[in-house]
Amino acid sequence: MGRYMEDLITRKIQEIQQENNVYQVGRVTSVKEYIVEISGLDEAAFMERVKIGSSAVGYISAIRRNSVVAAVTEGAETILVGDEAVATGEQFGALYSPDSIGHVIDMFGRDRMADAVFERVMQIPVERPTIPIMDRRAVVRPMETGIAGIDLIYPIGRGQRQLILGDKKTGKTQICLDAIVNQNDNDTLCIYAAIGKTKKDVRDVYHQLYRRSAMEHTVIVAAFNDDPAPVLYLTPYVALSIAEEYMLQGVDVLVVIDDLKRHANIHREMSLLTGKAPSREAYPADIFYTHSRLLEKGCQHKNGGSITILPIVETKGGDITAYIPTNIISITDGQIILSEKSFQKGQKPAINYGLSVSRLSGAVQTEAMKKLGAKVRRELLSYLETKEVYELANEDEMSPEMQTRLRRGRRISEGLNQYKYSPLTEGQILDRFTEILSQ
Repeated sequence: MGRYMEDLITRKIQEIQQENNVYQVGRVTSVKEYIVEISGLDEAAFMERVKIGSSAVGYISAIRRNSVVAAVTEGAETILVGDEAVATGEQFGALYSPDSIGHVIDMFGRDRMADAVFERVMQIPVERPTIPIMDRRAVVRPMETGIAGIDLIYPIGRGQRQLILGDKKTGKTQICLDAIVNQNDNDTLCIYAAIGKTKKDVRDVYHQLYRRSAMEHTVIVAAFNDDPAPVLYLTPYVALSIAEEYMLQGVDVLVVIDDLKRHANIHREMSLLTGKAPSREAYPADIFYTHSRLLEKGCQHKNGGSITILPIVETKGGDITAYIPTNIISITDGQIILSEKSFQKGQKPAINYGLSVSRLSGAVQTEAMKKLGAKVRRELLSYLETKEVYELANEDEMSPEMQTRLRRGRRISEGLNQYKYSPLTEGQILDRFTEILSQ
């Protein structure tokens, strides 16, 4: 009888704990800004949701021998050593409503600009398994940006991960906004993930897209520069979790991540506070894994849906060989490199056609675009290699062949200049450059 009562009491306690989402209770042993060490949560899992003190919420970010580490997303300023910490047994998730398309939201599903209230709110996991390779298909469909220099020479396919690299104020974000605007009529959902940007910057992006009717198919997932670091860190994962929800329904999704250099810096800061051993440039050793598991979300699904990712990385002094840029170059399927020198000369977009590359290239182009693009690229690169030498010479002293080559190169270079928000269709691109090559 005693054993029966003991088992009954144990079961009742477990039922009560489960009903109240209380699986374990621990105590806060140390607080470092938004990083909290907790003892007593021996069975807590990675990314499990925890409640700390009276109002703080976070997730398990590291597991140690005798304690766990939690990153606090809300209410970090209220936590004191000795506070109670409760493990919920739930995976930490974000909140999202399908009604938020056209709005600026955060990972908690809140409208950050208009204070709109969404009714259809669902919880989506921040961390979920990557789509298995057997559920993926080859990337063969084009993702038209409306930018001639990209669609013709360095095309992007639906399901591709194409990196946008460049110094500050060289037009990185503008290329992505042009691509979003160009999706107005093709049923593509666009997600713009803003990491650590000011409210003014996000507001400008919103108004630029709104004025061109692009917010009708776009949701902006924003973490402002004054938001807690764990929120900034999770924002791109939230954006891609939302994208996966739609992709699994057969929808094509374009995700812009602005930017991953800032995200890497946030991860470094959190890791140092957690006590991880620093590696190169004080980044933790898992920085490559952090970005690879994020960008691996980009794919063409077998059901017809896709996730195309345009991650942005800011460089300094045009150095694309720095640690973070080279890491992400090795993960992605190509890169569009922007040149500050070209930008200052008035070339828009300021693409460095010599260093940029798309590893899928003609696989995502029509036959006409593939043939014409190869010719244009060959003529353009030949011109770029020789123009600095021959522009100093007297044109009358050149051979007729060289004069023709230089004139054609100049016309191609001028034809690639394109004002923002002035997209070109495939037919317009073909007509423009066929005419240039025929002259």
